[in-house]
Amino acid sequence: MNNHEFHKFITQGIDVAYEKNGETFYEKIYPFDFDNIDNNDFLAVNQFTVIEGEHHRRPDIVLFVNGIPVVVVELKRPDEHTDDTDLIEEAYDQFQTYMAEIPGLLRFNEILITSDGQEARSGTITAPLNYFVPWKHDKDTDFSVEPEIDTIINGMLQPEVLMDIVRNFVLFEDENGVLLKKLARYHQYYAVNKAISSTRRAVNPEGNKRCGVVWHTTGAGKSIEMVFYAQKITHDISLENSTLVVITDRNDLDDQLFDTFSRCMDYIGQTPIQAVDSQDLMDKLSRKSGGIIFTTLQKFSSDEDQYPLLSERRNIIVMADEAHRSQYGLKAKFDSKTGEKSYGFAKYLRDAIPNASFIGFTGTPVELSDKSTKAIFGEYIDIYDIEQSLKDNVTVPISYESRLSDLRILPNDMEKLDSKFEDITAGEDSERIDQLKTKEASVEAILTTPENMHKIASDIVTHFESRMDAMEGKAMTVTMSRDMAAQLHDAIIDIRPDWYDESDSKGQIKVIITGKASDTHLQEHIRSKQRQKQIQQRMKDPEDPLKMVIVCDMWLTGFDVPCLTTMYFLKYLRRHNIIQAISRVNRVYLDKPGGLIVDYVGILYDLKRALKDYTDSGGKGLLAEDQQIAVDYMQETYEQITAMLHGFDYKRVFDVPAGEKLGIIREGADFILQKDVMINREIELKKHPKEDRDYHRKHFIKFTTELSHAFALASPQPETELIRDELGYFQSVKSVLISIERKKKGYKSTKELKTAVRQLVKDTVKAGEIIDVFDVMGMKKESVDIFDEKFLKEIKNMPQKNLAAELLQKLLNDKIKAYSKRNITRGSFSPKNCRNQSIPTETRTSPILQ
Repeated sequence: MNNHEFHKFITQGIDVAYEKNGETFYEKIYPFDFDNIDNNDFLAVNQFTVIEGEHHRRPDIVLFVNGIPVVVVELKRPDEHTDDTDLIEEAYDQFQTYMAEIPGLLRFNEILITSDGQEARSGTITAPLNYFVPWKHDKDTDFSVEPEIDTIINGMLQPEVLMDIVRNFVLFEDENGVLLKKLARYHQYYAVNKAISSTRRAVNPEGNKRCGVVWHTTGAGKSIEMVFYAQKITHDISLENSTLVVITDRNDLDDQLFDTFSRCMDYIGQTPIQAVDSQDLMDKLSRKSGGIIFTTLQKFSSDEDQYPLLSERRNIIVMADEAHRSQYGLKAKFDSKTGEKSYGFAKYLRDAIPNASFIGFTGTPVELSDKSTKAIFGEYIDIYDIEQSLKDNVTVPISYESRLSDLRILPNDMEKLDSKFEDITAGEDSERIDQLKTKEASVEAILTTPENMHKIASDIVTHFESRMDAMEGKAMTVTMSRDMAAQLHDAIIDIRPDWYDESDSKGQIKVIITGKASDTHLQEHIRSKQRQKQIQQRMKDPEDPLKMVIVCDMWLTGFDVPCLTTMYFLKYLRRHNIIQAISRVNRVYLDKPGGLIVDYVGILYDLKRALKDYTDSGGKGLLAEDQQIAVDYMQETYEQITAMLHGFDYKRVFDVPAGEKLGIIREGADFILQKDVMINREIELKKHPKEDRDYHRKHFIKFTTELSHAFALASPQPETELIRDELGYFQSVKSVLISIERKKKGYKSTKELKTAVRQLVKDTVKAGEIIDVFDVMGMKKESVDIFDEKFLKEIKNMPQKNLAAELLQKLLNDKIKAYSKRNITRGSFSPKNCRNQSIPTETRTSPILQ
């Protein structure tokens, strides 16, 4: 039995057979009583010992429900570690050890929690470190004085909340044959429960059939949130086996959402079904109860004024994804040329199921005079905007860069021209649509001349390769038309022929468009759904060589690729569409500091209008910041680091032979440590507060980390090239400072250093490189005897006295630990007890060095 199978026992029950009066009966028994929480036995055990094979492990805290170890908590004490240690990461690594050595304990686990006493994160056994997230109280969006571990205890771990999470907010999703266990984040938990309550009120005979709107910014896990809602609503006894109709307005979005639900159907407890056409939709909706039906709004079309009645049931719930886009066509409209009357799809939808209730899920609500999301669906149920998602590290910031002036291929008044055209939305007259098409056609004609296509392709290649130097990731290019997409593809592979391969499973660049058999010149790029899905999976795989896709209309919504870092725009998008599109690069991925949108046609005006709509609706947070902000911050941080190294000529590292570079790196580390030695001496003379003992070392590490992130966000602006090599040097010095401190205190991390910078310095000096302290000193590591006279003489003659002192202290600590393990009378003989904390390191070791 594995973790997945046991979770099904918890939520779906265990089939038990028994005999009575000669007959066999079957019933389900449940490990937990979800309906009567007080009937369960809750127990927290400190230092619970687990013995499995040769391994003995003692997790810090195990929470048992009815004797089942549901939650495991790993705690780390800050006072026992260096400040450079990522304690949350260390606790996470401890869980990986448990999974390898005592898997029997985690077979029953539902939630893992890590904490350092202040910060606390929760996740699952399959979640990567960056998916371990904090828990908050509902509406606790601002800074709270309550430690995060207390918030988890007082919130998530309250018996009624814990039981609700275990039953309704943990699911397994099949990602290409790999089963991932997912746990709801706090904003998903609260929003879904509020949506359930709102739905009950709306479906009630006295209800108004408007359940409300869940506004959660794109990238915050809205699709999985909808799965949580669907599971809970279809199992709600009070709703009498309701039918859920999931509505989208695009086939590709319908397919993507349907795939998400299908991957989670084991959790939902039923198989979602997808309507093929209008007749199939009518057949599926005529059922008496139950079911999750997927359809597009366009299938509710009719040549008549009235759509056929399909059901009068009140327990039909329509869940609209991206509720703002196509849900407003309730009034009659007349064609200005023919005088014919027509209605929007939304009107026919309500004709078919007049007593259904409606709930909207959106990342980009619209509040215009005749298109109010709330007027159709009801009041906001919950809001989780850009600002809050950034605070919670659920999404990453997006930067904006204009390349118009660099290419010099468009008129100077392009933004002014763009502002003259109003948005085109469903139901508006064809005259205005023709206006926009004329404008875009003229711009496309300018862009797609052979000369300009080559210029754009060359710029994209150069720009993206520079981005790749600073931050590994993938790119999407958005074009005005299918023809432009194909032309750009050909121009790029003329420059980089090695990027091309005709096979879907190979090559670094692909075009994703739809088309017909008659589009002979585009046939290479027109693929079936299955072939498109194969390329989509390649894009999602960070290790796959596919690095760039060129699209026109597809994949701009619902396309979730965390490692996507850059989007190039050769297309106009407006209002909610532009928000949806640029949000493709806001996903969290490893140490990705942010996403970048690159503008070749002048979309800034539309970005500003979209932001105005967003803030007018009540949302907070910027859609995209000018990349110059990252450049300015990078330069500011660079100046802070160079100020710390003032008086030390580190730039000579770029002029010396490779064999001498490591020496200058260790000299730089010694220069920083010398500053702290001076502070320590002043501490002893009562001239400095004690908390500043490691001031320069800590701040050098901090500033270098911040500079790395800013550099990645600012790339490939010209200013980054000016400090590229110097940042590599700073990274190397930082590595030395971290390495010696960790070795001195006996700490060994499985991930010594994460850095957003992948290639900053050529030849010997490489950014983010982990440098062993013995290598830095030019000394052999094997069989070192710290009491050997030859070794002590070598230490004494080292020019970097501060590094020598740190090294010798580390070796002394190791030697003491080795003796203490063999000495049964060791008592308090330990590095911690014998070390005089009030005496600077250099002073303590100087007698041995002299």
